[in-house]
Amino acid sequence: MRRRNGFTLLELVVTATVLLILASVTVPLVKNGLKRQKEIELRRDLREMRTAIDAYKRDAEQQKIKAPAPEANFYPESLEMLVEGVPAAGTGTSTRKIRYLRRIPVDPFTGKPEWGLRNSNDDANSTSWGGGHVYDVYSLAPGTGMNGIPYHEW
Repeated sequence: MRRRNGFTLLELVVTATVLLILASVTVPLVKNGLKRQKEIELRRDLREMRTAIDAYKRDAEQQKIKAPAPEANFYPESLEMLVEGVPAAGTGTSTRKIRYLRRIPVDPFTGKPEWGLRNSNDDANSTSWGGGHVYDVYSLAPGTGMNGIPYHEW
């Protein structure tokens, strides 16, 4: 009797089934990993913008920059102002500007550099900006994070 080389149909079916089971386990892990990475990036971007807003307020209070209007409570008028820069106080005719952000970050979930804004007079859960000055930023992304908190509340 001569032995044939190759696989039987049963061996091929078992192998395909094992590969299918392994693939069905790894796909959710990869999806969760991608979502987790976006959430980490969102947290970092929000922290970066909030730190820049706080630095602007601190410099305005210490008169290191030309102070904003009194009704602004030392907060910037817009995020763009943090990117474009603010004239330093006491520079006279010099055009030295202090910049707080290199760019407005892109929201990793929406793919746009657009953020929800709040001023210090707005309600903490407000989704509409009252204008005037920027006290806080939040994501405009729909959905809920892996921690169970909606992105707009981060």
